[in-house]
Amino acid sequence: MNAISEAFANAELLEEVDNHRNAPRPDPACLYGLVGEIAKAGSETTEANPYAVAASAIAYLACAVGRGPYMPIGNTWHHPRFFMLHVGRSGEGRKGDAVSLIKRLAHRVGEMSKDHAPQIHAGGLSSREGMVYLIHDEYMEGQNEVPAVLDKRLLVIESEFVNVLSQAKRDGNTLSAALRDCWDGVSLKPATKTNRMWATNPHVNLLCAITKNELVSSMASRDLTNGFANRFLFYWAERSRLLPFPKATPKEEVDRLAGKVIDVLKFCEAERWAENDMLRVELSPAAVTRWANLYKGELNDRSHGERINALIERRAPMLLRLAMLFALTDCVKVVDVHHIDAALAWIRYSTESVKFIFGSAADEAEVAEVNAKASKIIQFITHNKRVTRWQISSECFKGHASKDRLDAALDELLSANPPRIVVEDVRSGKGRPTKFYELPAKKAKYAKNGAASGLALDFEPREVSEVTQNGEVSPEGNTSQLRILREVKKPSESRASVDSSLTSHTSQHQIEKADDVAPEEEF
Repeated sequence: MNAISEAFANAELLEEVDNHRNAPRPDPACLYGLVGEIAKAGSETTEANPYAVAASAIAYLACAVGRGPYMPIGNTWHHPRFFMLHVGRSGEGRKGDAVSLIKRLAHRVGEMSKDHAPQIHAGGLSSREGMVYLIHDEYMEGQNEVPAVLDKRLLVIESEFVNVLSQAKRDGNTLSAALRDCWDGVSLKPATKTNRMWATNPHVNLLCAITKNELVSSMASRDLTNGFANRFLFYWAERSRLLPFPKATPKEEVDRLAGKVIDVLKFCEAERWAENDMLRVELSPAAVTRWANLYKGELNDRSHGERINALIERRAPMLLRLAMLFALTDCVKVVDVHHIDAALAWIRYSTESVKFIFGSAADEAEVAEVNAKASKIIQFITHNKRVTRWQISSECFKGHASKDRLDAALDELLSANPPRIVVEDVRSGKGRPTKFYELPAKKAKYAKNGAASGLALDFEPREVSEVTQNGEVSPEGNTSQLRILREVKKPSESRASVDSSLTSHTSQHQIEKADDVAPEEEF
């Protein structure tokens, strides 16, 4: 090989292994309203990334508003609950700085209005039982009755998320399943017959941090596919500047922001934390149109590859939850287009973060190649109506597509939901049958495979003990919590406060009976 040939070969090799990519670049639309104000205050005089501060604010505000606000979609009622996961390099991510202002803000809110402040636990998570203990119902300890923690709002700050992943890997540990239940908002039931501790109607939000290497190496493969990982809103964030002498956010600014937070919580009636589904949030007509277009398009786009698709599977419900929270911070009950767009900016930011964290430039190039081939196959079949595998290979790609890439493209089209092509085996002799590919619209049984699918597919069904459309509690469900709410006027503080900081479990006012909820409407 001469010098020129060798140079070209080396250049091609370098091009093949080039793994350089830009880090995710969030849209400023993420910094919406009150969330944006908190982000600016937390990053203006420090090295904290403003988007990481904003994510911390989302987790705190979503926890504080509680389960009073809800948005009905089909038979599922959604509340603002988020598992926020900050990913960045050790020392570069400034993960601790991103949470510092939220801790100060939460503490000040508690000082100004104790009933509005949710419980915050920063001691880490180790087991399902430990989480249930923080928000447990009443239970018996020997001959003594331990009173319930009536305020089920809980913000867990886990600065070392790798510990959660490690605990979830232990035999018999059900923390992963408990967290999935918390995201769905279903009651945490006893994992064993000997443990009779419950937590009814939890409202748990997580604010976690981890490095990229720890996340990729510690997350078990089953967590990528069992619905655990895709309940987290991943975001890549590192310090935005070098500041040798950072300064604390002025107390006056913290007080101002705390006052605005309390205004939002008063609008949501968050002090009535023992009651659920009091404030119905709906989409405006324009937001309905915007949402429908996104749901039929970008939010169900599965062109990112199987692994990335699994990790972003819950984009749709996350977007609605974010839009609902942004509307609530504006003290309105109607989600409008600008709330949808602010939420969409977060979904896009998270999607790019997932691709950056769990994928590589080579992975993205391979996915792009498969998508391009799939698109070309669709065009070829559309023009020729009914084709064989040989025709696709020789006529569509002129013999220049490898078997593996062609198989990947065909698999992508056949496994789409609904399938974009169908295959039929036709036997004309004793040999192998010939495979014919065509568009599904040519067959009636596939042409009708366009039934509308709703968000209920992304959520567990509501429990029978939760409030129904008529505002009633199902007699088949667990009624212990309802009895507690009706009988207790001045509940005792639970021992859970011993293990938690910035805790507000109880209210001194008499707990009122929950308002009737109007029947749901379809849209």
